[in-house]
Amino acid sequence: MDIKQIQELVKLINKTNIGEITIEEEGVKITVKQKKDPVQHIIAGAATASYTPAPVATPAPVSAAPVAAKPAEPKADNLVTIKSPMIGTFYRQAGPGKPILAGVGDEVTAGKVVCIIEAMKLFNEIESEVKGKIVKVLVEDASPVEYDQPLFLVDPS
Repeated sequence: MDIKQIQELVKLINKTNIGEITIEEEGVKITVKQKKDPVQHIIAGAATASYTPAPVATPAPVSAAPVAAKPAEPKADNLVTIKSPMIGTFYRQAGPGKPILAGVGDEVTAGKVVCIIEAMKLFNEIESEVKGKIVKVLVEDASPVEYDQPLFLVDPS
């Protein structure tokens, strides 16, 4: 399945009331889910030998914070680590010139978009699944991230 077919699949989901669709072709399994607000998340499973994407999960708890701020190191025992749900490029802003989605010291709640991860020319909004205060950003803006790579530290207290 090529990128154009995946993009057409995403467009089809956005135009209809279909909540989720899964297609498996030549060992590649792709699931596209539609949320209440039209944000798509692509989940790739097993693949052929010539194409091996890493597994992609639904959004994990994610928060963002500027790297420039260096607060006193909080106690690590009560911090929640926010990890990347997919392979891609990490962005702290929705676009050039747009405000940072979340920064150090910002309060986040479940469902708040905290960063964007671009994967295969699709921009995936990553939402926080935890309520708390961002204490540290572990990734530089516009840098590549791996599946399950720590992105942020959040103090849930």
